[in-house]
Amino acid sequence: MARHLYSCPLRWSDMDAFGHVNNAVFLRYLEEARIDFMFRLSAEDDGPSFSGGSVVARHEIDYLRPLVHRHEPVTIESWVTKIGAASLTVSYEIKDPEPDGQVYVRASTVVVPFDLKAQRPRRITAHERAVLEQYRPESTAGPVAAAAVRDAGGSGALVA
Repeated sequence: MARHLYSCPLRWSDMDAFGHVNNAVFLRYLEEARIDFMFRLSAEDDGPSFSGGSVVARHEIDYLRPLVHRHEPVTIESWVTKIGAASLTVSYEIKDPEPDGQVYVRASTVVVPFDLKAQRPRRITAHERAVLEQYRPESTAGPVAAAAVRDAGGSGALVA
């Protein structure tokens, strides 16, 4: 299984009055990682997948420990844990970069592909499903895809 890796910088404004990253800010971190993941999937598959938009149907977040501001970014690992007929679940860990890898948050988001023109949800295509399967833990679809790594500077690298 491949995981998408996103390097997320912490901003001074992310802190709350208690001196740690505010709980609501973690939703923005997840959004940044998810959008990077979905755009990279679209670019990787050379097809029309994930075009037309998507909407978030649900977030679930477990806050494991406080994260205080620092200059080093956190790593957000993303992968697909469920693929339905018209939705998918993306799971995440927000953590320190390896080798320590201390986890601050575990979360998941239910994403629904959306037809912007018709203003309604749409089904996941067979092509999209095949691409998403590469990021599922129980995937048996071919070789494991590379996970895209994006650092704060915007450059990318591939890791397995």
